[in-house]
Amino acid sequence: MTTEQTLQAVQEQIGYHFRNPQLLTYALTHASSAEARVKSNERLEFLGDAILGMVVCHELYNRFPDYLEGELTKIKSAVVSRRTCAQIARELGLQRHIFLGKGMSGRGQLPQSLAAAVYESLIAAIYIDAQEIGPVRDFIVRTMSCHIEDSAESEHQRNYKSQLQQYAQKYLSATPLYELMDEKGPDHSKCFEVSVVVNGRRFPGAWGPSKKEAEQKAAYMALSELGLLSPSEEFEPELAEG
Repeated sequence: MTTEQTLQAVQEQIGYHFRNPQLLTYALTHASSAEARVKSNERLEFLGDAILGMVVCHELYNRFPDYLEGELTKIKSAVVSRRTCAQIARELGLQRHIFLGKGMSGRGQLPQSLAAAVYESLIAAIYIDAQEIGPVRDFIVRTMSCHIEDSAESEHQRNYKSQLQQYAQKYLSATPLYELMDEKGPDHSKCFEVSVVVNGRRFPGAWGPSKKEAEQKAAYMALSELGLLSPSEEFEPELAEG
């Protein structure tokens, strides 16, 4: 396939046609095959990473108006991760069209970091070519949308405090209050008991190795008692702080 055919194929796959095809060439060019590093996709990747983060944050802010900043941050981290960007690059078929040096082209499956870099470089190339944010925002949201929903669902299911707060504010016009009831153990290995009060109703206390986890478990207990969780759903601590 010639360079021109490659560029045409990529434009068809991504649904955007470049006024300046050289930008697309740079976006697809790995440093191993570039005449100079400034003619590879490394500078574009730098810009694309920033654009991706901004657009995703704006999309999350609008899409999930009831989510707090901690939960939004966790979803954003998952969505803009190298793993997700590499997956989208593969979904778009970009790995078949990257210009690689001789030492890279015969290595089999494309490294995750390289695939992710091409996606971010493509974002920057579209932004520069369009000279406005609209087309690249559309491209990011279109290619990221299902990943945003999957990450949001996964994160929301683990964040019992967020679930309880949304329910309490929406249906009870109240905000859950978490109270420390007890703590045990030496300073280096304490356990904490926390209970939650919603609209004057106190729910059973819960123990955890940290106040944060005890609060999450207390929220889980409240949700269970309110009948808002499946009977088979077991408590799963959050994987990251926020």
